[in-house]
Amino acid sequence: MTGATTATAVLVLEDGRVFHGTAYGAEGETFGEMVFSTGMTGYQETLTDPSYHRQIVAMTAPHIGNTGVNDEDPESSRIWAAGYVVREPARVASNWRSRRSLDEELRAQGVVGIAMPGTRALTRHLRERGAMRAGVFTAPTAPVEDLVGKVRESPSMVGADLAKEVSTRRPYVVPAHGKKRFTVAAVDLGIKAMTPYRMAERGCEVHVLPASATAADILALDPDGVFLSNGPGDPATADYAVEAVTGVLDAGMPVFGICFGNQILGRALGLGTYKLRYGHRGVNQPVQDLRTGKVDISAHNHGFAVQAPLDGPFDTPYGRAEVSHVNLNDDCVEGLRLLDHPAFSVQYHPEAAAGPHDAARLFDEFCALMARPGTTVETEAGKRV
Repeated sequence: MTGATTATAVLVLEDGRVFHGTAYGAEGETFGEMVFSTGMTGYQETLTDPSYHRQIVAMTAPHIGNTGVNDEDPESSRIWAAGYVVREPARVASNWRSRRSLDEELRAQGVVGIAMPGTRALTRHLRERGAMRAGVFTAPTAPVEDLVGKVRESPSMVGADLAKEVSTRRPYVVPAHGKKRFTVAAVDLGIKAMTPYRMAERGCEVHVLPASATAADILALDPDGVFLSNGPGDPATADYAVEAVTGVLDAGMPVFGICFGNQILGRALGLGTYKLRYGHRGVNQPVQDLRTGKVDISAHNHGFAVQAPLDGPFDTPYGRAEVSHVNLNDDCVEGLRLLDHPAFSVQYHPEAAAGPHDAARLFDEFCALMARPGTTVETEAGKRV
């Protein structure tokens, strides 16, 4: 039976809450920020998303592993999640593309996990108390007090500079599909594989650069536009990325940022960032475009957000800007747009692997900016953006 084990395991939170279960995946101990994801599908994409670096991910869907693991859907070269929490592992992995079970993949990559009946209680606890540090321990022999102490000694996500840890070490190119229309310089702050693929589908030759790339490195490619990717960690630590984006904006280059890239663009505009209570993670976040009133169901993975005025345009070093999108659950800033410069960003994933795809048109808007830099763009609703 897939995922079957006789080893016990415990999940220990830094506030002393303890959950009991059985080992799932690799055995041992692991530490990270405890978060939950509300997606019912896409567990393979979640695990391999670099934005989950140094986080223990709990899945709120009760049954995980049904379709096994394939070699086509990973979003990076490895699993980045520090640990994994599920309620009920699938007994059988069944899909025509499946190559191995999720349990086997976790074991092969050394990812420590736990299967436990209390995932709902865990999620409610995190919603009430906020995301916090945690540890998963297989067959622990030490007293709970000692385990809590080890968790509290583990590093916090606040102040964590992680983008460089997950970024590519060397530049690489994703060729355009068919005729090349644009050259895009994509700064890899933790990019998912589907993101340059979505741009390549639209005729973009995507040059993926390390997180440490400078403005000079970016502009040396003579790109038509610059893309800022998603990524893990505290945006307040990524001064190197902010400096690079500032140089790109100074050069008048079209810019599109997502997730961590949204926060970096916000900082380049002089805005602050803050840590959310428990963050947004999953594939069912309702986001409203304030320009059109349209609501997208969107894919998220972020624990930090941008502080910006919601009541209209505000001034930046690059002219006027506005909040373009908000989260309908908590009014969190979900997008920024410069009104006097070709730059915009969103706090979610328009590439959305494994879905939903409501926001895929944002790549088209980026292409429109590159086609007519410095001009307005018409959306599908005929609105100026």
